[in-house]
Amino acid sequence: MMDSRQLDLLLAGLAGALVTYGGTRLLRRVAGEGVPTPPARDAKDMNGSIAALRSTTPHPHWTPPNPLPAPFSDKYHDVDPATTPSAVLYPLVISAIVPRPIAFISTLNAAGSVGNLAPYSYFNAVAHDPPTLAIGFCASSIRDHRRKDSLVNIVETGELVVNIISEWFVEAANHCCGNFDYGQNEFELSGLTPMPSVKVKAPRVRESAVQMECKVVHSYEVRNAAGAVSTTVILAQVVLMHVADGVAGASPSGKLVVDLAKYAPISRLGGNTYGRVKETFDLPRPDRTPAQKHIQYTSQPE
Repeated sequence: MMDSRQLDLLLAGLAGALVTYGGTRLLRRVAGEGVPTPPARDAKDMNGSIAALRSTTPHPHWTPPNPLPAPFSDKYHDVDPATTPSAVLYPLVISAIVPRPIAFISTLNAAGSVGNLAPYSYFNAVAHDPPTLAIGFCASSIRDHRRKDSLVNIVETGELVVNIISEWFVEAANHCCGNFDYGQNEFELSGLTPMPSVKVKAPRVRESAVQMECKVVHSYEVRNAAGAVSTTVILAQVVLMHVADGVAGASPSGKLVVDLAKYAPISRLGGNTYGRVKETFDLPRPDRTPAQKHIQYTSQPE
């Protein structure tokens, strides 16, 4: 049996080991070590993977119709877009409408000779039958024709690939934001890997765990108060979707879904700030029966 001195030495050794381990992990983060690509796992382990991120709701004991007061006063800053300059609206809008998913878009021109790869955060899914995406391309301030290079190629071909950005390649994807000359190859500039698509000519990004080959179904020009086109909105139909086995999971009824914990998607916030998904909680809809309260993916038809 240990005496008190031996016990103290053992505890001190364990504490030192923990400090060393924690310090090593911290140093690795500070040094900017990349996040490894998630290993392929069987779809049936998805529930445990998601559970690692799950927390309680912010107010687990709330019952209707009890109030949930806001943590601020009734004083507001009123902003009228009709009288507010674009340069003032931009930082407000991108910091208020958050988090936003990012469409990492790869395109080719009609001749197949000029490609482009760039991220856009005015983006989301607007339908699932058929899967349809909306992307907003703001007017370019450095091109005489006012169109972003991606949009030039999309208008020519009606095709694009939307790749989703995950943690393990976010720095390389962000590098593609640069104002490079039209015709420069962002795949080469960033070190990312092109791979052939099946139904469109533009390549996919190998490092992306979810890739969507798309064809344009509609475009709409947004005009500012001066009548100039400030944004072009593209509605694109997904004609083929690719989900890497390493992030594939299954819903409770066995449908293919993307495992959030392995996916590690990146979201766009305000300024130069990005977000990770590190915590989630389930909040069932009020029209669910008691037996369904703990079912995941309750927004999807089962």
